Amino acid sequence: MTAPTVSIVVPVLDEAERIEASLGRISRDFGGCEVVVVDGGSTDDTVGRAADLAPVVRSRPGRGPQLNAGAAATHGDVIWFVHADTVVDPDALGQMLAALADPAIVGGGLSIRFDRRSAALSYLAWASNQRARRLGQIFGDQAMFVRRSVFDRLGGFADIPLMEDLEFSRRLRRAGPLVVLDATSTASARRFEVHGTWPMIAFMQYLKLRYAAGADPHRLAARYRAGPGVRLPVIAGPSPSGPDPLSRVRPHPPARRP
Repeated sequence: MTAPTVSIVVPVLDEAERIEASLGRISRDFGGCEVVVVDGGSTDDTVGRAADLAPVVRSRPGRGPQLNAGAAATHGDVIWFVHADTVVDPDALGQMLAALADPAIVGGGLSIRFDRRSAALSYLAWASNQRARRLGQIFGDQAMFVRRSVFDRLGGFADIPLMEDLEFSRRLRRAGPLVVLDATSTASARRFEVHGTWPMIAFMQYLKLRYAAGADPHRLAARYRAGPGVRLPVIAGPSPSGPDPLSRVRPHPPARRP
């Protein structure tokens, strides 16, 4: 059987300092894959630097819309979402194709680790990998991949700016078996260094609980950008920046490729 073709979607936002190194690694390690960069409104030179190395598409802000726009611009049988600030194990592609040789597998992700070492980050990586393997909850920094046919059938990511990976992985798990590869995705610990690892772990759990309780993802995204310990003003009524809170369970229309 012919191996499926793989398209790599790299979502970016103000990543001028690292986008060239990121795309250079991807080109070196996964040269047979289609690569598309999708920019969510960068204000630095991310687009200009990326455009010399890969096609760039633009989307409106928000992780869900951004990932859907990137997927719509690709053509591969498998869509692989790789963050610009992660380093993917070169063995990942071979392991992915081997797993997808089983037609029942609908998608999956990589085992996460961090680019800094501490007891707290080691615990977080262990817990994240256990969650992914046992509950099928795969987050963006684990380099999620999915068969295009399944992605289209599920309608892509929900049109929300945060928790889009959690919401999609829950639907993906219901569509069929997922696999977590032994190959690693080394994620940046920069946000943990700024705010502190344990405060950030507690903060992310708080946001997940708020999301599960029905909080508006647009307001959660604003809270996430502010970071732990920062109080935002309370605004009554529906979010003015996006759809109503129920949009978190509404998938995006199937991706359309040119």
